Amino acid sequence: MIPSPSSQSDSSDDLAQPQRRSLLGKVLRVLAWTGIFGSTAVVSAAAGAAFILTVPLPKELGGSEVATNPPLSDLWQSGFRYQVSRPVTILLMGLDEARDIDGAKPTDLVGRTDTMLLTRIDPETESINVMSIPRDTRVEIPGYGSDKINEANVEGGAELAAQTVSYNFNQVQIDRYVRVSTAAFREIVDLVGGVEVFVPKPMQYEDKTQGLVIDLEPGWQTLNGDEAEQFARFRQDNLGDIGRVQRQQILLKALRDRMINPKVITQLPQIVRILQSHIDTNLSTEEILALAGFGLQLEREDLNMVMLPGRFSSPSEYRASYWIADTNSTNEVMQKFFDAEPEALLATNTPRRSISRLRIAVQNASRGPFMGQSVADHLREEGFRNVYVVEDWPDFHHQTTIIAQRGDLDGAGFLEAVLGTGKVVADSTGDLDSDITIRVGDDWTEQMIH
Repeated sequence: MIPSPSSQSDSSDDLAQPQRRSLLGKVLRVLAWTGIFGSTAVVSAAAGAAFILTVPLPKELGGSEVATNPPLSDLWQSGFRYQVSRPVTILLMGLDEARDIDGAKPTDLVGRTDTMLLTRIDPETESINVMSIPRDTRVEIPGYGSDKINEANVEGGAELAAQTVSYNFNQVQIDRYVRVSTAAFREIVDLVGGVEVFVPKPMQYEDKTQGLVIDLEPGWQTLNGDEAEQFARFRQDNLGDIGRVQRQQILLKALRDRMINPKVITQLPQIVRILQSHIDTNLSTEEILALAGFGLQLEREDLNMVMLPGRFSSPSEYRASYWIADTNSTNEVMQKFFDAEPEALLATNTPRRSISRLRIAVQNASRGPFMGQSVADHLREEGFRNVYVVEDWPDFHHQTTIIAQRGDLDGAGFLEAVLGTGKVVADSTGDLDSDITIRVGDDWTEQMIH
């Protein structure tokens, strides 16, 4: 990515014309979009990604020895003259505190990755694509052998982590990285007044060795920093680490929504100060500004999220528990969202499945009983062969949501047309075994009546 001055304006005069409140509102939108630089841990970098320019880059990463950085007022006035000139792929990592590493301080970014997001920012399609890589994913770490992917940062820092992702996933080119400590997460959430999320079931758990106590009641809640971390770290369900990934995506969107609230404006200087000691990146100031400017042009639906397709390992395979990537589905995701072609042999030997064979989970989230079964019956009548009904979603939806669980936006769009209602969402918060999850809302009932 080579940030270059915009051809539309060579000065900051035009940018200074809008009222200050309007421009600050746009900056908040940037912060919301750069929430892609977050998740359970990286979520705390949602603000920091746009304001990394306030943090001097370390010399070993190409930073200069300039003692001061541009004040935020300069960003408001002239920062968005830069453009993202080509697609760029960034590896975003949220790191555990290095409790078991000798000599490490809590602020040192040498621990295991709690969260890993592969992110492609594409000015050609005007979209941002994000793939969550579960921390327990079994991979080959170059020079170290097979292990969980969260060990790569411990063994060789950001460089080895990036090499590991590239080596295991279609040789995808990674242009930049961002690392952030989990230590900032609680403070950021508290500073913005909490995040509103739906807790689907009671969450109680205690781990005295980690000093972790989780106690959350079900329903819509505004979670403070401690509670948000509890929500993210809960693992006592049958989904384990994958359930964490799903909740991380929920938190990411909740924090993004919170950061577009005008009341957050006054908190930006404090957010910047908190993040200064918790972020490491090889993005330059100009590149950050280019990314921020790109974020101004996007809408919420331009963000596509997916989880690395795969399955849990069985006890007969390995002693440890792993997430095993599904090669064919991963190739499809890498090709569609990251322009990373699979090996030639795999490309020729793995034809795309027919849409009628997609695994479709149907979940009732309407106020009417048996609406999930109604949708499932309708899809079977339309020729879909692999449809199943799962337990009702505990929160009512007015609009049906069609979740592209494995990133198949074409298939999800086709289902939207078949149903004649609903909206397509690209994330991985649906049924784990599905290709697409349909969360049936009241609009389906209304459509049947009319």
